[in-house]
Amino acid sequence: MVNIDPVLYIGISQSFFAGLLISTKKPYSTANRLMAAWLFLICFELIFALLNSRVIEMYAFPFVAFTYGPLLYLYVKYMTNPGKKFNWLEFLHFIPFLVFFVVSVVFRTVPLMKDLRTFFTPDRFISLRIVYSSTFLLSVTVYSILSFIEIKRHQATLKNLVSYTSGVITLNWLKILSISFYIAFLILFILGGLNMIGDFIPFDPYFVVFGFIAIFSFIYSFYVIKQPAIFGEEGKLKYEEKKDGEKYIKSGLKDDQAQAYLEKLIRFVEEKKPYLDRDLSIQNLSEMTEIPRHHITQVLNEKHGKNFFTFINEYRVREVISKFGIPKNNNFTILAIAYDSGFNSKTTFNSIFKSQTGMTPSEYRENATGIKE
Repeated sequence: MVNIDPVLYIGISQSFFAGLLISTKKPYSTANRLMAAWLFLICFELIFALLNSRVIEMYAFPFVAFTYGPLLYLYVKYMTNPGKKFNWLEFLHFIPFLVFFVVSVVFRTVPLMKDLRTFFTPDRFISLRIVYSSTFLLSVTVYSILSFIEIKRHQATLKNLVSYTSGVITLNWLKILSISFYIAFLILFILGGLNMIGDFIPFDPYFVVFGFIAIFSFIYSFYVIKQPAIFGEEGKLKYEEKKDGEKYIKSGLKDDQAQAYLEKLIRFVEEKKPYLDRDLSIQNLSEMTEIPRHHITQVLNEKHGKNFFTFINEYRVREVISKFGIPKNNNFTILAIAYDSGFNSKTTFNSIFKSQTGMTPSEYRENATGIKE
């Protein structure tokens, strides 16, 4: 058996103090409380694992793991919906956890799953072991997919709200970690399956999984502590209104007024160049033009066939191209010109520029001016 006691001790202390930091982090939010709850549960599970192997048999098999998927999904859900009130129906996600908690405690003195090599032993508990492992795999799979979908939906919605990309608001770190979390668990399941049918690997993944949990709790807590609220107090209100804005239900905007708004928007953007502000949001543009924000979204989508992100960044690309034609800019790098034109990300700039021109910025500049970079 692999001795992972040192990892357990480190994981217990780290998850406990990280949970304290996140639970007291301001501004208080439902998302942070959910992540703090997850870290505290991880702390308890690692304590139970330590006691289970060294002191007293506390449970038949781990049951806290059934909270991992739901808490990850709920954290994503409330992180991407600022201001959303907690719905008590969310507790339904934890029914499998409660069921296996009861089962595990009731049969705590029975060696249901001490070693994966005995998993398929034909005793009266084999069906329970199969149901347990299958349900856990299904839980991790379903909630990982739901989390991924929620993050993608959030990133798509952002394109109607802001003109820039940032890890703070796009939550790319969370998407990558969610995928990695699932892949790691899937690998452990595969290794566990190999261990069940024969001695194909020199260790028992059943025990190694606790080390994996300790490592992921550290990574998640590190990023969550760094992650600020996606929007401020005003932003919460802005974000809550997005659904009605997207569907344009009850907008009351007539066709001639929509056309007038679009013309006013285009005229303002071309004359005042607000896109030079790297942090320009739809709220900023709404305040400058005195056009309601949801009407800006509506006219851009319905009349112009573009979202706010694309609309603004097209002007930034035009600005870059116009700067390429000015001799005094020949000494500046393409990236410097891009930043000066309103872009805040090299990746976003390269992607948008190529999608609009069919060439990379360096290819375009070389063809236009003969300058290589």
